[in-house]
Amino acid sequence: MNNNLLQIKIKQRLNKLASLDYDNLECWQIAEAFNKAQLEWTRRQLYSINVRKEGSEQSSGLIDDLQKLMKVSLLTMINKEIYYKSDKLPDDYLHYVRTDVFAQQECCPERRMTVYEVEESNISIILNDKNKQPNFEWAETVSTRINNSVRIYTNNEFDISKCYLVYYRKPLEVQFAGCVNIKTGFPFTKDQECEFPDDVAEVLADNAAMILAGDIESVTQYQRDQQNVQTNS
Repeated sequence: MNNNLLQIKIKQRLNKLASLDYDNLECWQIAEAFNKAQLEWTRRQLYSINVRKEGSEQSSGLIDDLQKLMKVSLLTMINKEIYYKSDKLPDDYLHYVRTDVFAQQECCPERRMTVYEVEESNISIILNDKNKQPNFEWAETVSTRINNSVRIYTNNEFDISKCYLVYYRKPLEVQFAGCVNIKTGFPFTKDQECEFPDDVAEVLADNAAMILAGDIESVTQYQRDQQNVQTNS
């Protein structure tokens, strides 16, 4: 859906037919509302806060809607003796999927590890439990996330050679060429269109109109758009 059509659809959801009541909305206000809408919609799908009560990858429909947001990133790992710590998570990181870890010992070639994500509060118990602690022979280890980084535990038994983070990224923010960037105060030089397919963009346009209707205290439009969003989320 191109940006001109997107703006028309959002204004249409707000205006009484042919009244042009809300045609004085600034383009940056529309962009801000739409970007907020698509981030909220994405979080609802990831965390099962939708009509179907389904989270990511729980249905083929959600896989279709969210697959373009799934991403793989190679993390730089630093040896901290009992664990390897990654650098900061990517700036576009939104939701964890898994980590793919490859480990090695001096005597043995590199192998893929099975990684179980655990609670940071239970690490001391896990590392002291022979049945749960990291084990190169069984190709199993545990990981946690803390301070915007990933920790892969080794218990000083092996080295981490590679670590890939699989995650859902944030949707690309829509931007309108010539419209002011509220983060920098300068106008955008090029368009960034909605990356979702048109059927999802329609729902996001309703969500953005609902946000704007709430901002301008337009109760009727808010309720109508809210119903559309809830029905189609």
